[in-house]
Amino acid sequence: MKVHVRKWHPVAYWHWAVRDPDDVCGICQNYFDGVCGACREPGNACPLAFGECSHEFHRHCIMKWLSEKREPLCPMCKRPWVEAPPEHFQEAAQHHTDSPTSAAHASIPA
Repeated sequence: MKVHVRKWHPVAYWHWAVRDPDDVCGICQNYFDGVCGACREPGNACPLAFGECSHEFHRHCIMKWLSEKREPLCPMCKRPWVEAPPEHFQEAAQHHTDSPTSAAHASIPA
């Protein structure tokens, strides 16, 4: 039996390398793989910011939060907000990428 493919619609799926892929931004409450209120499309247009305190936010959300406050504090732990260098958050997310992919993230969302 031969099968002929008449049309093919490839779909790509990506996600940020965060510790918990089901986690949300502590400011806007949207998923990290989604968008913040300032963006229309996920991905590089809506980057993440990782703090040395190990909290993660959409970059637009934390920048707006910090601009509205007297002191630059993390909204979650109230420690001074210091953005972590890339090596810091890559190590924090490493345990997630080493674990098997969950069924929810292995499938392509509808």
